[in-house]
Amino acid sequence: MRIGFVVNPIAGMGGRVGLKGTDGKVAEARRRGAEPRAPDRARRALEAVAGRDEAGQHDIELLTWDGAMGADAARAAGFEPTVLGSPDGDDTSVADTERAVAAFVDAGVDLVMFVGGDGTAGDVAAAVEGTGTPILGVPAGVKVYSSVFAVSPEDAAVILRTFERTERREVMDIDEDEYREGEVNPELRAVAHVPVAEELQSSKQLGGGNVEALAAGVAADIRASGKTVVLGPGSTVGTIKAELGFEGSPIGVDVWRDGEVIVLDATEADLLEVLDPDADNVIVVSPIGGQGFVFGRGNPQLSPAVIRRCDVEVVASPSKLDTIGELRVDTDDPDLDAELRGWTKVRTGRVERRMLKIV
Repeated sequence: MRIGFVVNPIAGMGGRVGLKGTDGKVAEARRRGAEPRAPDRARRALEAVAGRDEAGQHDIELLTWDGAMGADAARAAGFEPTVLGSPDGDDTSVADTERAVAAFVDAGVDLVMFVGGDGTAGDVAAAVEGTGTPILGVPAGVKVYSSVFAVSPEDAAVILRTFERTERREVMDIDEDEYREGEVNPELRAVAHVPVAEELQSSKQLGGGNVEALAAGVAADIRASGKTVVLGPGSTVGTIKAELGFEGSPIGVDVWRDGEVIVLDATEADLLEVLDPDADNVIVVSPIGGQGFVFGRGNPQLSPAVIRRCDVEVVASPSKLDTIGELRVDTDDPDLDAELRGWTKVRTGRVERRMLKIV
C-alpha cells in the first residue's frame, strides 16, 4: 500500500498554553513556552503501523515531506520513506501542506494520512478535491471538530491496516478568534473520502452550524430530485424550509414541489389530495428531542395513509441523536408501525448518516 504522510508540526501548540488554537498565534505560543505536539503523535501513529506488521517487514510504501513535515517521524518509527520535497522555510505553511499533498496524489498514493487539526484537514481535503484520494487524520489540533480523524494515533494505524472501503465525511472548522471569545460556530469546509471504520471519531458539530450543514444538503437534494416533498414540523426541518427559501409553518406540515410551495400548514386531507400514490413522494421528518418519536407525536397530519404514499427520510443533528438513543413510532396503525421498525439511516449532515433503530 502506498501512503502519503504529512505532518503539520505546529498543530496544537497553542492548547496547553491557553491559546485555544495556534492559527496566527505561533509566535505567542512559543513565547509562552509551548512545545510541538504533532511530531510525537506522528511517530506514535507510524510506530503503531509498523507494529501491526506481524512479519516484521513493512509492506507500506511511505511517501512524505522532509524534516518535521514527516520524514523525521517516519525514520524514528523505523521506516525508510521516499521524500518528495521539503518545506520552503523553517516555519511550515498551508502552501507547504498543499504542495506535499499534490505530490502524493501525482504519485498515485492509496491514502493520504495527515497529522494536525481541523485547519490541516481542510487544507488536505482541498488539495485532494476531485481526485477521489481518501484521507485520514491523526488528531493533533486543539479543536478537532471534523469526522475525518481517528480517535487516537494508534487507532489511525488500525484503520490504515484494515479498511476496505471509504465513505464521504465532513471537514468542519471554526473561527479561532470567535472560539477564544466563547463562540462555537462550526462551518463546513469540505467533504472528503475517508475509510469506513469504528475507530473514527464523530463530528463535534454544535449549535446552528451543524443544522445548517444538514439543511443545505437536504435542500440541495430536494431541488434536484423532482419529487413531491412533505416537510414536517419542528426547528430542524424548519431550517430546511428556510434553506429552500420560504417561511414554513413552524409546528405544521408543508409541501414542496418543483421549486415552489404547494401547501402551507397542510391537513391530512390536503396531503392526500396532492400526493399521487403512483408518483415519487418523500416525507422529511425529524424526531422529537428526548423522546425519539418520528411519527405519532406532534405530526398527526402524517397519518398512516399519508405515510404509505411516501418514502421517509429522517433527519436530525448529531447532538439531538445523542439525547435519544433510539427512535419510536406510534401511527395508530400497528401493521405500519411494525413495517417501520428496524434499523434506519438518519441523515445528520450534508452527506453523513447514522444508523439508528426504530423500536
